[in-house]
Amino acid sequence: MPRQLSWIAQRALLVAALLLGLSPIAPTQATAAAPAVVARPASRGAEVVAVKQVADRLTDLTVRSQALGGRTVNVRLLTPDGWNPADRRQHWPTFWLLHGCCGDYTSWSGTDIAQIPSLHKVLVVMPEAGWNGWYSDWWNYGAGGDPAWETFHTVELAHLLEHGWGASSNRVVAGLSMGGQGALLYAARHPGMFRAAAAYSGSAHPLLNDESINRIKGFFAGQGNDPLRVWGDPVAQRRIWEAHDPYYLAHRLKSLPVYLSCGDGTAGPFDPPGKTDALEADFNRQNHALAARMEQVGAKHLTTNFYGPGTHGWAYWQRELHASLPMLLKALQR
Repeated sequence: MPRQLSWIAQRALLVAALLLGLSPIAPTQATAAAPAVVARPASRGAEVVAVKQVADRLTDLTVRSQALGGRTVNVRLLTPDGWNPADRRQHWPTFWLLHGCCGDYTSWSGTDIAQIPSLHKVLVVMPEAGWNGWYSDWWNYGAGGDPAWETFHTVELAHLLEHGWGASSNRVVAGLSMGGQGALLYAARHPGMFRAAAAYSGSAHPLLNDESINRIKGFFAGQGNDPLRVWGDPVAQRRIWEAHDPYYLAHRLKSLPVYLSCGDGTAGPFDPPGKTDALEADFNRQNHALAARMEQVGAKHLTTNFYGPGTHGWAYWQRELHASLPMLLKALQR
């Protein structure tokens, strides 16, 4: 007897057939007993064009996005036990985990997330967000358009995952550095989309002072980009900057469980003696400012871990992921 095809093999065959303009192959003896895979059209501007299983419980989706000008980008899924997206009855609690600047959708795979027992029960979504995309629909001198990372994630990808890949609308979000800002922005700018948010060494108040403004503009300018493309000028387009600064959105976060953590930029337990980090020191001041602002607006469920010595590095972010998981997973159970 021929071996039964896995659902990933079926989905890959179907995607290839659709891309070539062919009709999906009818079930054969080899596939009849496997879960049915139903062709679904592009969803709100995005469609999956390739699927690859890269490891046990790790699946990469290649997604073509209208919000990104028709380009394809990757989304990595850490899947729960028993996950089968061909079963339309399954909808798993979903944990979005966002990468930082200069990273990509694979960044979190370098940590121990696949070994965390509690994450065997949720769908972890690790989307591409650009080397320096800043989880924003770029201003582009007033023209908008590509890249529109916020639209890709919160509209296209969210809908796609719920209507074909086993995600539920029960979501929480966390991220590091640029992704920490992204987690706070998405939770604040899209009320009801996420039930909790966590930011590890996040860019929490980029308008804090000139040093903070100049530092983020330096990131905006990465890879030869004109920094004004992202949010415009911090004076002339102040409104846009404030709309992407978590400090000015604190009132929208006050009812959510929020976790903020950061080091102070001096050598900590995972650093060589004497090391200093101006970026972490800046983000530390930003996070303290955001925490104070959230307290002013009456935040009900704010947790902070400003742990003092520590720099901008993965050992701290992995530790803080573990520390924040009980809060995040509890929010998924509400």
